Amino acid sequence: MNRWAPELLRAKILVIDDEPANVLLLEKLLKSQGFSEITSETDSRLAVQRYREQRPDLVLLDMRMPHLNGLEVMALLNEIETEVAIDGYAPVLIMTAEQDLNTRRSALEGGARDFVTKPFDLVEVMSRIRNLLEVRLLHNRLRQQNADLEVTVRTRTAEIAETRLEVVRRLGRASEYRDNETGLHIIRMSKYSALLARQYGLSPHECDLVLHASPMHDIGKIGIPDAVLLKPGKLVGDEWTIMQTHPSIGFEILSGHDSDLMNMASAIALEHHEKWDGSGYPDGKAGKAIALAARITAIADVFDALTSVRPYKKAWTVEDAVKEIDNMATTAFDPHLIGLFHEVLPEILQIKEAYAEPDGMSHLHKLSVHL
Repeated sequence: MNRWAPELLRAKILVIDDEPANVLLLEKLLKSQGFSEITSETDSRLAVQRYREQRPDLVLLDMRMPHLNGLEVMALLNEIETEVAIDGYAPVLIMTAEQDLNTRRSALEGGARDFVTKPFDLVEVMSRIRNLLEVRLLHNRLRQQNADLEVTVRTRTAEIAETRLEVVRRLGRASEYRDNETGLHIIRMSKYSALLARQYGLSPHECDLVLHASPMHDIGKIGIPDAVLLKPGKLVGDEWTIMQTHPSIGFEILSGHDSDLMNMASAIALEHHEKWDGSGYPDGKAGKAIALAARITAIADVFDALTSVRPYKKAWTVEDAVKEIDNMATTAFDPHLIGLFHEVLPEILQIKEAYAEPDGMSHLHKLSVHL
């Protein structure tokens, strides 16, 4: 007989037969070939327990046994395998003294991979064992390769997603650098926005979208001329008209990509200056016609702007800023969201403290925020 490959001899084999003589014969035969991981069971009622304990690479299963016959045992073993994997199967070699076609057909239809007849021809038994083990080990190897590939794909997908989000964050910071040197404003307001989204009852996925989409709310300021954007004083006449185009510019920059993130970002960019009473811009939308993410972002953005230092003003106290937010309920802001804002205010203040502007950085704020 051909020499066995080492990986085949490391295979685990479970023998289930109610006849001790048959068990001893098979154990002796397997050990003579170099197999060492052999488990035997003569009580078919314990077959499932032994299978779970050993998780064998091959089961040598008798067909006719008291309590549970081979078909019944095989059905239970296949249930175990299908619980583990979609492509799972119990690697069963049926042993039977019956020669009729119906028995063989029932064995194969029940999931048996092969069968041998009693009394055994030892060369035939070992050849069939070899064949089944080679198939089983290839199956296990392919399953492991698929599992490794799945891990690799998940890792690469996560890396791509993180890279995409980092580009998004930096895009948001690029626009903010024209208004805020440190970029901490967009970190604070995006985290405020995510808190409000969570309190509103959005799913964790939707909250993440708000977190990552809201930093791009002012990306349209990239398209505003310096003479308008850099003006230190109040905007008048055509200057204000030009400034009011930045939501539409932002929408043009961000729209056209079929992803949840970019769809939300473009909606926020377009509508974060719309007001609850319809007096906002660019389209004068009112109430719930304004995208929820934009309504959320507007509150977070204004609160952070009010409580931050700007060249034209000192930072408002939290108390004064909250009063101003309340005063704008039903006019500028969704009144329901204002209620939720109060509920999460302690957490908002923790974020505000954690991402406060560094000492001495306030003089770096070069530009005003035109709300």
